[in-house]
Amino acid sequence: MCPSDDPSTAPPKSPTLADVAAMAGTSTITVSRALRHPGMVSEALRARITQAVEALGYVPNPAATALASRRTTVVGVVMPSLADPSFAEILDGLYEAAVGSAFTLQPAFTRGDAATEDRLIRGFAAQRPAALIVAGIDQSPASRMILRQAACPVVQIMDLADDAIDMLVGFSHRMAARAAVEHLLAQGYGAPAFIGAAMDLRAERRLAGYRDALEAAGLSQRSRVVTTPKPSGASLGATLFGRLREHAPDADSVLCNDDDLALGAFFAAQGAGLCVGRDIGICGFGDRDTMAAAIPAITSVRTPRREIGTTAWSMIAARLAGEDPGPAVRDLGFTIMARASTRLD
Repeated sequence: MCPSDDPSTAPPKSPTLADVAAMAGTSTITVSRALRHPGMVSEALRARITQAVEALGYVPNPAATALASRRTTVVGVVMPSLADPSFAEILDGLYEAAVGSAFTLQPAFTRGDAATEDRLIRGFAAQRPAALIVAGIDQSPASRMILRQAACPVVQIMDLADDAIDMLVGFSHRMAARAAVEHLLAQGYGAPAFIGAAMDLRAERRLAGYRDALEAAGLSQRSRVVTTPKPSGASLGATLFGRLREHAPDADSVLCNDDDLALGAFFAAQGAGLCVGRDIGICGFGDRDTMAAAIPAITSVRTPRREIGTTAWSMIAARLAGEDPGPAVRDLGFTIMARASTRLD
């Protein structure tokens, strides 16, 4: 007998859906439904099926699932970068909310490149995903068409718009920046400036909000704006603050496009002998832990990053279960966390 003909050397047969059904005492259709949508079967039956799956070591075949249901169990997530703390927290919220579900989150990152975003969206759509989550509202016309035609729920996150592709959860970057500048003005600062880096469309909306606040207050639109397309960082924030002091020495406060820039401006101001709060007001955007820990503590715009992730998942889960996900567009708002860095007294 050849070795390949010896039954003792043949690889063990993988357990099938029918094996799980037989052990659980139910049908294959019910097992399939329980694995894809656990909430659609009773708790007792779900427990029997789970026990059978674990006892047999059954692993669903995603290709077979896609053929049977015309979709996989993959939920694609397209984001700019995991290095950005904002998106890292959103992703953490998504994973936290998805625990125990039958679906697998599959993140992919564009690094801020539109062509890469198009390629990733096209690739995910070709995999028949259960759902897609895409950061932002500025997809290309080609990607918007693909997302509209995708036979699955789609959630755009981290922004707001009147023309959502399907569902949308986030907040208004423009209104948040405007509120931050209005806070500076209310505190008695008369010449707010703006520092920005990595000036993508979200950053441009924040800059627009800064200008909205000045216009509404009837203040001069003379340039107190310093921006760069370079990636953000604390050292860059210090550099940009130095440029601001050179070009607009009358600026008495500054809204920074993110907290890294705010930290850099904070250190540069202290290094220049300025009293933060009294001599120069500083406001960040994002409200990371370091803002409250600084001395003096730094004012920042708190955004609901983790809540965006959990809310996006709840919308998807409801749609996949055939339930009403509620309003298609969710504005989760923002909060100005006022601290000592924007107090003149």
